[in-house]
Amino acid sequence: MDRRKERRLNLELPVRIWGVDRLARPFAEIVRVRNVSNGGAVLIGVRSKLHTGEVVDVQLGASRAEFRVVWMSLSGEAGIQALANETPVFSMTGTIGLPKVFEMVGTG
Repeated sequence: MDRRKERRLNLELPVRIWGVDRLARPFAEIVRVRNVSNGGAVLIGVRSKLHTGEVVDVQLGASRAEFRVVWMSLSGEAGIQALANETPVFSMTGTIGLPKVFEMVGTG
């Protein structure tokens, strides 16, 4: 049984991330995102040296928002959570972020 608060979509999309790594060096990368919800996602293929608690910018198409890194694995995966006042990049409504076609996944 899944105890998560938000519905998640199991898909992979390319996103652009940027910020400052733990060595105070600016970075920008194209990575993949999966397991998305309105409030967060998992980044795959992150090469930058990030800490938990750091803030990264994430862009999907024309939508952009800031996220906090909540966990980071040695294999280059990172769990991210949207900051409280940010507009959802991975919107489940189809109005911002994900294309409308993804709204229908898992609803019927």
